[in-house]
Amino acid sequence: MLVNCVAYEDGRKLADIAQGEIHDYLARPGCFVWVALRDPSDEDLLEMQRQFGLHELAVEDARHGHQRPKLEEYGDELFTVLHVLELAGDEIHAGEANIFTGPNFVLSVRNRTEQGFLGVRARCEREPGLLKHGSGYVLYALMDAVVDRYFPVLDAIEAELETLEERIFSGKSSRDNIEAMYYVRQKLMTLKHAAAPLLEAVSKLYGGRVPPVCQGLGEYFRDVYDHLVRLNQSIDSLRETANAAMQTNLAMLQVGETEVAKRFAAYAALVAVPTMIAGVYGMNFAHIPELEWAYGYPFALGLMAALDALLFWRFRRAGWL
Repeated sequence: MLVNCVAYEDGRKLADIAQGEIHDYLARPGCFVWVALRDPSDEDLLEMQRQFGLHELAVEDARHGHQRPKLEEYGDELFTVLHVLELAGDEIHAGEANIFTGPNFVLSVRNRTEQGFLGVRARCEREPGLLKHGSGYVLYALMDAVVDRYFPVLDAIEAELETLEERIFSGKSSRDNIEAMYYVRQKLMTLKHAAAPLLEAVSKLYGGRVPPVCQGLGEYFRDVYDHLVRLNQSIDSLRETANAAMQTNLAMLQVGETEVAKRFAAYAALVAVPTMIAGVYGMNFAHIPELEWAYGYPFALGLMAALDALLFWRFRRAGWL
């Protein structure tokens, strides 16, 4: 599905163009074309490959999807894969953006995601001085937008983790807390898989041998790299917090089980004393001392009650009951 097809020259929008006019504008000096596709068919990608001369391996990755975030260089072209994360209630929905960047074109392909890049296009068009850098600046703006969208996801996970930490000490079900903590760790892993591989990819765009299409934009890509460093550090910190909270929850669960075992032991002792006395009192022998004693039965019951009361007081004072 074709979302936008726009030609730019000297940092300003020339016109919205038809798909069949792309080749004509690519031939104009100082002009570049930005095409946006959403969930394209194989035929759409093959048509874009023909229009822009895209490398077949990059097109194959875009067709199959489910790629690891990466940046690959094919001659004077760059192929970038980004994971686009969206919050859907308590769940994280992961989509994918594939960006083909050449000297005079940008092709952005998004799959399985509702969030588009119209805001990015508007931002670029409001900054003609920066848009003069051409397709490299568009690549920066797209990467910056995707990375910025990770932070609300991180904030939501952090808030969820803080709520779970409060629940751990509230006396609510420890088993439910463990399950919820597991899903928090799973969300953090999803975010980590989206952000961590980009550190290496973005570092290639501002240090060392920078691809020609990104030259002159080092400080911008370095800013994206700084955001990714901060994001990854926060993710690692939250993962450690989640692990510690899970261990604390497990320890509290074990403490609770120990408390239950102590109560069982205390109640067993309360039952054992009367059982012992009743067992002695009911022994079937002909010659037992006090067998004919008139107060033997009430004395046995009183002794049972007194000893149980003493044990109950001791267990209660020790915190077992």
